Amino acid sequence: MPLSARARQLAIPIAAFAVGLGMLGGVAVLTLTPSARQSTTAEIGGPFQLVTHDGRPVTERDFKGAPHLVFFGFTHCPDVCPTKLFEISEVLRATGDRGKALRALFITVDPERDTPEVLKSYLASFDERIVGLTGSPEAVQATTRAYRAFARKVPTKDGDYTMEHTSLVYLMDRTGRFVGSFNLGRPPAEAAQDLLRRL
Repeated sequence: MPLSARARQLAIPIAAFAVGLGMLGGVAVLTLTPSARQSTTAEIGGPFQLVTHDGRPVTERDFKGAPHLVFFGFTHCPDVCPTKLFEISEVLRATGDRGKALRALFITVDPERDTPEVLKSYLASFDERIVGLTGSPEAVQATTRAYRAFARKVPTKDGDYTMEHTSLVYLMDRTGRFVGSFNLGRPPAEAAQDLLRRL
């Protein structure tokens, strides 16, 4: 039976809609396929040029070859930083002799006060495999951005200041790529096994 004039009028926009929907679907498939998606883990971390608590210039390449942890903080931190560093120390100690190559990087977000000497004195209370890193404000800011971390200076009532910062502990693999957030809220022996299996 021939199409009525009304049906013919509706057929054109419906066909156009169907074609558009098909094209949109094709774009969605291309966008969501693994080959087209950029890995979010590749966006965290990257090149840096900092100085250790022993005064030695280092880059991210110096820590490749073994998995390592990264934590941003500062030595004037009242509670979060010493707690995290203690927990990291317990995990590293639990790795025993097998974990000798493991490192944890404590990157200051307060380079104005955290000189290599200050970091060295502060880290003496924790596991020796924790490496303090500092540098110029520009170098520290660039590293903070590379790890998508957050840091902000907050003035205090006494005219001094404190730092708000990311409390995430990053787990990096032996090639320096970001694996994920490292869970310290479990027994040290269990967390240590997580590190050792990545060696």
